[in-house]
Amino acid sequence: MAKIDGYYILVESEEPNYEVDITDQPVEKGINLTDHVKRRARTISLSGYIVGEDASRIRTYLLDAQDNGKIVQYQGRNTFKGLLGGFSTKHDYKTADGFPFTLKLVEIRFAESSYVDTLPPPVKSQAAPVVNAGRKQTKNAKKSKKTSKKKDSKTVQKVTFKKGSPWAE
Repeated sequence: MAKIDGYYILVESEEPNYEVDITDQPVEKGINLTDHVKRRARTISLSGYIVGEDASRIRTYLLDAQDNGKIVQYQGRNTFKGLLGGFSTKHDYKTADGFPFTLKLVEIRFAESSYVDTLPPPVKSQAAPVVNAGRKQTKNAKKSKKTSKKKDSKTVQKVTFKKGSPWAE
């Protein structure tokens, strides 16, 4: 007998799956160059029977765990901790007090925070202090008053052109 979160189930077969992604690059002659291997999430497929007086309660628990993303612990020939990736049942006349099932468990990984509680004291800046900032323009109050008073006279300037120019008169 195997268990999922303490619920007994009869498992006929367990099929663990260990896959990786292999990236390769094509070359002109010969086989492709393989440059990277990345492990995929491990999975396990189970098939068997859920029987007994608690069969409907176990089915409801597994469906709720799948719908809500609850992490379940499986203990059988293999032990596995993960999420239910698929769950199917078959209800026919052959099993009176339960049903056959297949389910797939998928491994999960949690991200960890890189935050550290005790950070070092602030580091003093390595920049040299500013000694000479250059010349600064000062604001003169008298000039600002003069610029505000503008003459309203409109003068027209005559434009002169060089001799030989097509616009010269």
